[in-house]
Amino acid sequence: MYDKGSWLRGLRATRAYTADPVIEEDLTLILEAGRWTGSSLNSQPWTFLVVTDLELRVQLSETGRFSTHLDSAPLVVVLVGMPGRGEFDIGRVGQNMMLAADSLGIGSCPATLHNQDAVRRLLGIPDDHLARHAIAFGYPDEDLEPTIRKNMSTVTERSRKPLEDLVRWERFS
Repeated sequence: MYDKGSWLRGLRATRAYTADPVIEEDLTLILEAGRWTGSSLNSQPWTFLVVTDLELRVQLSETGRFSTHLDSAPLVVVLVGMPGRGEFDIGRVGQNMMLAADSLGIGSCPATLHNQDAVRRLLGIPDDHLARHAIAFGYPDEDLEPTIRKNMSTVTERSRKPLEDLVRWERFS
């Protein structure tokens, strides 16, 4: 029998990538998945800043506490939010892009960019725009990825919480 939820459970963060660049046609499909994401009042309060330059990716990887994987990916998309708007919509965009990438055999992993001043200076983003989130994209390094995943699981010791621990009905308590 077909497992209706298997596609979503199969999406995993990828932190090890091959050096192969993401082909332009696939990048366009990923960006289109972002462009077609719904937003509040169809405001589309975002800009997608594509970063392929290695030096920029290395510097970008130093702007977040858990963003070191950005320098190993051949492609990073920084999700830039318009002034005072759309942080929920930015999350929707990111998830759509990651699901599109997965359907193309491309791995991805989001990162939070904590040092906003450094990100703005590095990428020339206006002071009133928010550039808190980036997504690394690339073809998974099948040899290295299992080792990274194993090391991460020993640090976090997490698995998915049962649904009954997460869902409340009608009232929180």
